[in-house]
Amino acid sequence: MYHWILSLHLVAVMTWFAALFFIPRLFVYHAQARDHGDEQAMGYFQLMERRLYKGIMLPAMIAVIVFGGLLIYLVPSVMSNGSFHFKLLLVALLIGYHHVCLAYLKQFAAGRCQKSLKFLRVFNGIPILLLFAIILLVVFQPF
Repeated sequence: MYHWILSLHLVAVMTWFAALFFIPRLFVYHAQARDHGDEQAMGYFQLMERRLYKGIMLPAMIAVIVFGGLLIYLVPSVMSNGSFHFKLLLVALLIGYHHVCLAYLKQFAAGRCQKSLKFLRVFNGIPILLLFAIILLVVFQPF
């Protein structure tokens, strides 16, 4: 049972990260369309953002949390590992990032997002840094 849950957790993690990498890229394209006054493209990006968030990103995040929680339930001794606690902190930051993406999605949908292209490109890199840190923690367990 453990291996099935771990496999589902890892698939959910990969799916969630794919969405976390892609949605801010859509925000960049949306902002470019906004800056050029391209209403048709803005509508297209708004539709893609909403579908990505509701159809992939949100279910994947929920699956990560559920399967991760089940793994902790099955192997409670993992909670004695300091690196695991730090990993959980980084996952909490990812959940916060996820919700910031939702806020930007809503702002773009309402025509109120004024974030610059430069800001959105930097914002796009945050999940990459968090993923790198989480993988290093899992592999090396320095604490």
